[in-house]
Amino acid sequence: MTTKTTGDIASHRLTHEQLACEFADVAPLLDATAANAAASRCHYCYDAPCVQACPTSIDIPGFIRKIGNGNLKGAAVDILSANPLGGMCARVCPTEILCEGSCVRNHQGDEPVKIGALQRHATDWAMAKGEPLFRRAPETGRRIAIVGAGPAGLACAYRLALAGHRAVIFDAREKPGGLNEYGIAAYKTVEDFAQREIEWLHSIGGIEIEAGKALGRDITLDDLRKQYDAVFIAFGLAGVRELALEGEALEGVMKAVDFIEQVRQADDLASVQVGRRVVVIGGGNTAVDACVQARKLGATQVTMAYRRGIENMSATWAEREFAQTNGVSIVTHAKPLRLLGDHGHVIGVEFERGDERIVIEADMVLKAIGQALVPVGIDCELLTLDGGRIVTDENRQTTLAKVWAGGDCATHEGLDLTVQAVQDGKLAAASIDASFELTAIKAA
Repeated sequence: MTTKTTGDIASHRLTHEQLACEFADVAPLLDATAANAAASRCHYCYDAPCVQACPTSIDIPGFIRKIGNGNLKGAAVDILSANPLGGMCARVCPTEILCEGSCVRNHQGDEPVKIGALQRHATDWAMAKGEPLFRRAPETGRRIAIVGAGPAGLACAYRLALAGHRAVIFDAREKPGGLNEYGIAAYKTVEDFAQREIEWLHSIGGIEIEAGKALGRDITLDDLRKQYDAVFIAFGLAGVRELALEGEALEGVMKAVDFIEQVRQADDLASVQVGRRVVVIGGGNTAVDACVQARKLGATQVTMAYRRGIENMSATWAEREFAQTNGVSIVTHAKPLRLLGDHGHVIGVEFERGDERIVIEADMVLKAIGQALVPVGIDCELLTLDGGRIVTDENRQTTLAKVWAGGDCATHEGLDLTVQAVQDGKLAAASIDASFELTAIKAA
């Protein structure tokens, strides 16, 4: 392939065989022997710190004990009753700062129990078996509208359906899944896992998905409140923060989330274009995913530039190490000043680093400095003062009657993670269900 001096963005940098190797599952499934060995290391702690660290409060010692006893169905029930998206969370959760980070073995100078891998072992077994683990309650006649088919919306719909209600999910995109489908690196969720998990959720019955319908464009909150018994808003953070710098409109500059989506949705990975020299601006997990995917597509030089120190990065230490292992260079305390161009194409980024200015050459620049709420169809009275989130109480109920909200678009404790979004969906579903019971009591 001819190397261009500037603007070197191309597809087919690697062969199909090379790409298949690069994008193979980074954490392949444990076999039975490895799973039993991993399970045997659990101390089955009373008042286990790993459970306290899990936003969905999975009975981790309980399911691990069942794996050790050969009861994979029981283990899957323990996991999925607490976290209906337990399969995806086993793949993408930052276990190093949650359950595994809290494992008591860390205090003994030892490696933590492989909780994430064991969780995947049980949930993948259950999905492969296809046996029903739960039974839906009798129909109640209640209908709930859910705006957003991401982790929060799916979890809420599933829990409501289990309770006998009917959930109708509206999503602006053509495929459900939210970030699980569009925003997570392809090497973390191979073999179309996001859609296979949604099929499993859908099999419980009582869930309908209306794709290609966006709030404020195709549906309104007022209409949903009139037509449904409750509404749960979970449309995530659709906006991407801009750099607001000179040169941002140059060719070769794009949003990191758009780049990740291109890779995730590509029928042929070789067709995805990537720069020879790539600069990713940001310090979160999205930045890491974009960097690593660029390298795996064949970029020869990938730099992740972050304006503050390593200790301030939202990407976990495990994600940072994974990026570096895959050949990504990390430059910290680098404040972007402007994007440099030649004949309309980006050729580099100028940074302020301490008392000096440096230029990192680039054919492609990916922006990963955070996402923002796009409050289309939402009254400002429902938002925080800065307009950045929808205000909810501890049950994920908003100040508007019959309306709940959760996931990244809403206020909540903890980080913006898939597992936290699932917990938000669970809390909202429980609160919605309780409100129906309260209404029934008042009516009686």
